[in-house]
Amino acid sequence: MRIFPVSLFIFLAQFGIAAENGFQPLFNGKDLTGWQGMGGPTTNWTIKDDVLSCTGKGGSKWIATKEVFADFELSIEFNIPVNGNSGVFIRAPEKGAAWVAGMEIQVLDDYGEKWKNLKPAQFTGSIYAVQAPEKRVTRKAGEWQSMRIRCAGAKCDVWINGEHVLKGDLAELSKTHRQPGLKQTEGYIGLQNHSSPVHYRNIHIKRL
Repeated sequence: MRIFPVSLFIFLAQFGIAAENGFQPLFNGKDLTGWQGMGGPTTNWTIKDDVLSCTGKGGSKWIATKEVFADFELSIEFNIPVNGNSGVFIRAPEKGAAWVAGMEIQVLDDYGEKWKNLKPAQFTGSIYAVQAPEKRVTRKAGEWQSMRIRCAGAKCDVWINGEHVLKGDLAELSKTHRQPGLKQTEGYIGLQNHSSPVHYRNIHIKRL
């Protein structure tokens, strides 16, 4: 009898659940098919054991999906090291700073000494520099954590580790913030290189 590795069964279970709920994988666990480097080559991104990692070194400033998404629900897991910094870009256009021309949902070591003086809208789960998460539910650096982002029209919601931490009304936010990305109705999904190592896995998306 042929014996399959436990990791394969875990992958199939996750894929089955995702497919059943209408989600499709954005990352195949093997290579960067479906992704492209922005602002440089993707040599600073590596893949091992179904994990997509950024070295934090020179190369692409971020990687983007080749497809454009408008209304969607994104599910992703991240692992950030001590004092690590990254982000998930949403509705980001090809040109301009992705967190300004689009939006960034922050990924950070919230407890890192380096970040102790940041403003509330700069911690994990925030719409970066716009709206802070309602509560901090992040784990310590080095642990795997989950993020879910749902964008439907002018509504943007974020869950961290299963907790609903942000309820964003982009139409209202755009009245008090000049960030043009708040009015962006579609764009790329992206992962940021912020000169810090970061790891991502189990990246799935569903169009709404």
